[in-house]
Amino acid sequence: DIAAKIPEQFDLPLLAKGWGVPTPTQVVLLQELARWNTVLEAMSNSLKELQRALSGEIGYSAALEELATSLYNGKLPPAWARLNPATEKALGPWMAWFSRRQEQYKVSWSGLSPFWLNCHSTV
Repeated sequence: DIAAKIPEQFDLPLLAKGWGVPTPTQVVLLQELARWNTVLEAMSNSLKELQRALSGEIGYSAALEELATSLYNGKLPPAWARLNPATEKALGPWMAWFSRRQEQYKVSWSGLSPFWLNCHSTV
């Protein structure tokens, strides 16, 4: 289940507060995490809306149709693809990349490694 794999968003104010005056590298990490939070929010919201549409609570829009068709066919939904680096991956391999990327950000968040700088384009 994709929805279960979407983690909570990063608490950017908490992170920034803990750093005090951020270094240039930390500023870039904050920017990357803000973009990542946008991806997490878009994925989560679109899946919730699709669930609501499938249960008849809301109408079925063209965007939800596109999402449902992509998921059914194992393809990365275009609405999600627009928020991420360009890729030709199918949904399964993309979700594996998504999980690895989340782990990279968690490691960087905890201050253990700046590894994420080298991995932005590895989609």
